[in-house]
Amino acid sequence: MREVTHWIFSLFLSLSGLPVTMLLRNRAVVALGLRMCSSHVTKGPLADAVKHSSDMSEFRELFSKAKHIAIITGAGVSAESGVPTFRGKNEKWRKWLSQDLATPEAFSRDPSRVWEFYHYRRELVMNKKPSAVHLALAECEARLKKQGRSVVIITQCIDDLHRQAGSKHVLNVHGSLMETRCMSCGHVSVNKRSPICAPLKNKGDPGPDVPDAQIPVDKLPRCAERECNGLLRPNVVFFGETLDSHILTKVEKEIETCDLCLVVGASSIVYPAAMFGPRIASRGVPVAEFNIHTTPKSEYFMYHFQGPCGTTLPQALAQHESEVF
Repeated sequence: MREVTHWIFSLFLSLSGLPVTMLLRNRAVVALGLRMCSSHVTKGPLADAVKHSSDMSEFRELFSKAKHIAIITGAGVSAESGVPTFRGKNEKWRKWLSQDLATPEAFSRDPSRVWEFYHYRRELVMNKKPSAVHLALAECEARLKKQGRSVVIITQCIDDLHRQAGSKHVLNVHGSLMETRCMSCGHVSVNKRSPICAPLKNKGDPGPDVPDAQIPVDKLPRCAERECNGLLRPNVVFFGETLDSHILTKVEKEIETCDLCLVVGASSIVYPAAMFGPRIASRGVPVAEFNIHTTPKSEYFMYHFQGPCGTTLPQALAQHESEVF
């Protein structure tokens, strides 16, 4: 068991994209990795797969008693607003796979091309509206807050749709398309300009035969901080980069203290986020999965509600008859 745990943790470190010696300085990342990969996680629900239930009435009873609810959302939630998941038929932009563009190396090599790609994604998202899922989550958070109960959304989505819907307590583990970070001074700011800079106007068409715009670096988005003017990048987690340690610390607190968890529209194949639900289940906390199909982690969860999340989730989170104000 120790060898398996060591192998999993080594993989977690290697996927972070940073040398192990640098990661070891980041206690938040290491603590989360150790907790997710520790031997006690392989006991109980993670060792013996449970037969999940689809009993909505039973789930609603648990929901009515929960005081601190963690809701993990994935690309399937955004898909219900018409945002492509960038997997399958949408995994290519022009001739390139999305995961080959969303890397530090690609940005360093050709920032114009990468900015075209992200400009396309930003403009796409700006034209979308929150789905029934986003609205149900925001309404639930606001309603339960009045009762002294809490809801936190831990999302892998990089769009702004949860906040547009009205959700307040949102942890963006993969960053946000609507933020930029300066490569020189590190300043992070919300940026919803459209286009984000004049040379990107009408650029970013994903067609396979569209040539690159080849925008000069000094014409790409630049930092507005006093006397900086550094090159900006999207404030998202590129493939090969570690997650934000401050966000991970907050996530760790939520997964250790919640008394009910929902996993909504998540493929459960992107790590370390794929382990958040199972980690919660390992504490004996009820976890309910909402998805159009089963996932590699479905067997670890107490409940699975199959179908469009926009149909199943609002019903699950609707006001319970026992709720008082």
